[in-house]
Amino acid sequence: MKLRTDLLERLTDEDILEEVLANNHRYKPEPLFSGTGVGSLSSASMQERAQEEARSTARLQRAMKRSRPNGGKNKKPRSPLSKP
Repeated sequence: MKLRTDLLERLTDEDILEEVLANNHRYKPEPLFSGTGVGSLSSASMQERAQEEARSTARLQRAMKRSRPNGGKNKKPRSPLSKP
């Protein structure tokens, strides 16, 4: 799987907030969180993993749509040497 770092520029605050809120219930701070800044993230269930995959796919599609000029398809410019 190729990591699309170019799409990170297209993430919005809403995209990030959506994922934070979706996983917030799994976060368990340590008793001394204010002093240590340490916490843990509990394991996700199979249902949560499926939901995460769906959100990830939707987020990727939105970012790809934002990266296209005017929402159109990205077409590679044809080389003048290539035959039609």
